[in-house]
Amino acid sequence: MSDMNASLTYEVHAGDIEQGGSASAALKSELRKMGICEEQARRVGIIAFEGEMNLLLYATNGGTLKAEVTPEAIDITVEDDGPGIDDIDLAMRPGYSTAPDWALNLGFGAGMGLVNMKRNSNFFEIHSHTGKGTLIRCRVNRRKNDAAD
Repeated sequence: MSDMNASLTYEVHAGDIEQGGSASAALKSELRKMGICEEQARRVGIIAFEGEMNLLLYATNGGTLKAEVTPEAIDITVEDDGPGIDDIDLAMRPGYSTAPDWALNLGFGAGMGLVNMKRNSNFFEIHSHTGKGTLIRCRVNRRKNDAAD
């Protein structure tokens, strides 16, 4: 297990569907280069991909995907400045989606993004304010016997 500390930040641009998945793929690749085990890198990759796609599909101006790597955990932060989520409980319901038609036509917006982020995290929290933006924090523990909930 790597004891390296690292901070990785990726900018995600709203609507840039051709780049969709590139930030999360780059993050997963960096984690593997650091010696992070495949299972943890996979979970972080899923969290990062879902967060990245939410930024791409919903955030007015895109946002940032950040990962802080420590010997204990990998903390992922996804943040944007709008439009926010009106009803977080509803948004956390499997299958619920407010994806625009163009995204649905491309096969995105199945309503599993936040659900998959939470499912692959040891810790998950979301804060959102309509018109101000959304902040999601997830953690993947690095100790082998701390499986996701």
